Amino acid sequence: MASCEEGNTPEFVAFMKLALEQAQIAFESLEVPVGCVIVMDGKVISSGRNRTNETRNASRHAEMEAIDVLLEEWKEKKLTKAEVAIMFSRCYLYVTCEPCIMCAAALSFLGIKEVYYGCSNDKFGGCGSILSLHTNAYGISKSSEDVSKSYKCTGGVMAEEAISLFRNFYELGNPKAPKPHRQPVQHNA
Repeated sequence: MASCEEGNTPEFVAFMKLALEQAQIAFESLEVPVGCVIVMDGKVISSGRNRTNETRNASRHAEMEAIDVLLEEWKEKKLTKAEVAIMFSRCYLYVTCEPCIMCAAALSFLGIKEVYYGCSNDKFGGCGSILSLHTNAYGISKSSEDVSKSYKCTGGVMAEEAISLFRNFYELGNPKAPKPHRQPVQHNA
């Protein structure tokens, strides 16, 4: 995974601002504040935000939401599997937090061209923090017909803004987080 050390270009900033807007919507909806946009030919063609609490479905991450919008649109246009693969190979993902292992694997299977993200995901990151699924080093593919593809990953795009949203969210407490089933152990001195 590369990082944006030389500064964020205007293009990166413009698209990441749109992803941050999606993350803000997630925050306001009491979701973990992650948002994304998918860009092709310099235009946003899909966007997504976390909707795990709203849908009661743990797989409804921002990336999956944006991917599903495209898949539905391309299905309506009756694109073939090969045409969908070509379309994804031209797409860039801008997401406020490093894709988790699930999303990083999905992006590899779909053959996305490149991913830019804000902050690292030190617990579940699939683009270098925990696993490096974007490099195809783990041999995810099981057959020659269903080949996962490597993609370039660049972190640190407007990371402070993304981290700030997370801090605000966790300072308020996640109202949808499960309550502990047992009381915390208290140690007597």
